[in-house]
Amino acid sequence: MRYRVMRLMIMFDLPMETSEQRKNYRKFRKALINEGFLMIQYSIYVRVCVSKQSATFMERRITDITPADGLVQSMMVTEKQYNAMHFLAGEFKRDVRNTADRTIVL
Repeated sequence: MRYRVMRLMIMFDLPMETSEQRKNYRKFRKALINEGFLMIQYSIYVRVCVSKQSATFMERRITDITPADGLVQSMMVTEKQYNAMHFLAGEFKRDVRNTADRTIVL
């Protein structure tokens, strides 16, 4: 079986007008971080998944923790597509979020 490394991007726009909405925002953001997502921009988080199946599984897990209000979108891209991302403005940062390097924790 051939594995195709995927990146799962979660993009969200959640309301923060009431204290309950702010609490839901913080809870959702913390859950993303606990699931291994890294912030690449405000409200855009990305995670490396070893296959399309694991990315689909992770997407379903995120669905379970998504707040009722607001907009949450996901996008799966291959590692090659992700690495072809262009930086149109701002400063390029050498970071694990922008490379194909992997961190292996044993």
